[in-house]
Amino acid sequence: MKKNILILLMALSLGAFAQQTPPPPAPPAPPEPPRKEKVESMHVAFLTQKIDLTPEEAQKFWPVYNEFQKKRDALHTKKREDRKSMKASIDSLSDKQVESLVDAEMVFRQKNLDLEKEYHGKFKSVLPIKKVAKFYRAEEQFTHRLLDQISERGKKGGSGKKGMHPQPPASPDMQGDNSVSYTHLTLPTNREV
Repeated sequence: MKKNILILLMALSLGAFAQQTPPPPAPPAPPEPPRKEKVESMHVAFLTQKIDLTPEEAQKFWPVYNEFQKKRDALHTKKREDRKSMKASIDSLSDKQVESLVDAEMVFRQKNLDLEKEYHGKFKSVLPIKKVAKFYRAEEQFTHRLLDQISERGKKGGSGKKGMHPQPPASPDMQGDNSVSYTHLTLPTNREV
């Protein structure tokens, strides 16, 4: 009898101990890639599909494009920093300050144009001219469609914060209707670029 009571007490204490031990924590979810990386991933997939690069062309094109993109990003970052320094409305600024802003905008536009002209020659040296034209058209289409999608999300409530952009997914998947879907952004592919 004592033996049965002892076994029962041991079983109860083991049961109580097992209940007190919390389950192991679930592994943490992998961190989301930053929004910029997601958009860039979508951009690369869209350009690749629209330009229809051969493997040899892709091997030559992407390093030139990445170099161009890096320089263009640096220009736009500088422009954003300059704008942050002048947050006041135009009406509250002096004429000298407004002139400085307008002049800085003209300098930015010229530098951007100079960069595009420089890389136009480089793109022509690595791609046939028809694919260069497809590249320019695809760049424009992607920008317009992304802005349309952002605008549409804003109308539907979006993120609720002014100036915030929707969070696009990182990778496309091909659908049967000849379009590339990016969950929040569907870009038709059946039009000729």
